[in-house]
Amino acid sequence: MPRAFLTAEWRNLIMLNYAVEPFLLRPYVPRGTELDSWGGTTYISLVGFLFVNTRLLRVPVPAHRNFEEVNLRFYVRRESGGELRRGVTFVREIVPRAAIAIVARLAYNEPYVALPMRHRFTDVSAAGVPASVAYGWKSAFGWTDISAAPCGIGQPAETGSREEFMTEHYWGYTRQRDGSTLEYRVDHPSWRVWEVNTPQISGNLAEQYGRDFAHILSAPPASAFLADGSRVTVYRPDRLCR
Repeated sequence: MPRAFLTAEWRNLIMLNYAVEPFLLRPYVPRGTELDSWGGTTYISLVGFLFVNTRLLRVPVPAHRNFEEVNLRFYVRRESGGELRRGVTFVREIVPRAAIAIVARLAYNEPYVALPMRHRFTDVSAAGVPASVAYGWKSAFGWTDISAAPCGIGQPAETGSREEFMTEHYWGYTRQRDGSTLEYRVDHPSWRVWEVNTPQISGNLAEQYGRDFAHILSAPPASAFLADGSRVTVYRPDRLCR
C-alpha cells in the first residue's frame, strides 16, 4: 500500500443522486476505466460534507484542518489483476481554501475550485446527528445551497443497495493532462445512512456545472440520503499506463 497522502474525517455527508444517460459522462471517463452502474442505471451524485482534523503527509496545516467540500461525482470501475476496483471520478470539487485547491490540482489534477463556503447543522443530537444539514458556496451569482433533513434511525447500508453502491467505492481516478490516469486508494469503514426529507438545492448551478448538468440537478434526485462519515485515508496515487 502506498504512503498516506491525506488523513481526515469526513462528516455529515449529504448525497443527492441522479440518474443520467451514459453518453453525458463518457467524455469525462478516465482512460483505463469504464462507467459503473447500479441496477443498470448510471448515476451522478452531488455530495456535500465537512472535512475535520485534516492532515497532509501526517502534518496538520494551520487554518486548513476543518472546511467544507461540495463535489459532483460519478462512478467508474476497472479490473486489476483479477480484482474489480470500483471508484469515483469528479466533475467539479468546491472548497473554501485556495491552498487546498492548488495542492489537489498539482498532486492529482483534480478539478478543484476555491469559493467562499458555509455549512449549517441544526439541533445536533447526543449521537452527533443533526436535525438538518446544509452546505453552500458563493459565486458571482450569489449563494448556492444544498440541504436535507435526516429521518428515522441510521443503519449500515444494506448489501447490494443503492446506498452501499454509492458509499463503498474505494478508489479515485483522475484524468491527467497527458491523457494518462492517476489511481488512488481511499480507505474508510462502512457508514451509517439515513433517509432524508425534502432535499433542496437553490442557486445558480449552471455556472459551476454547465447547462447539461444543471438541468439534471434542478430535477428531484432519484435518491437522497445522509451518511454519518468516519475517519478516511487517501493514499498517494499511481499512474496507469497511457
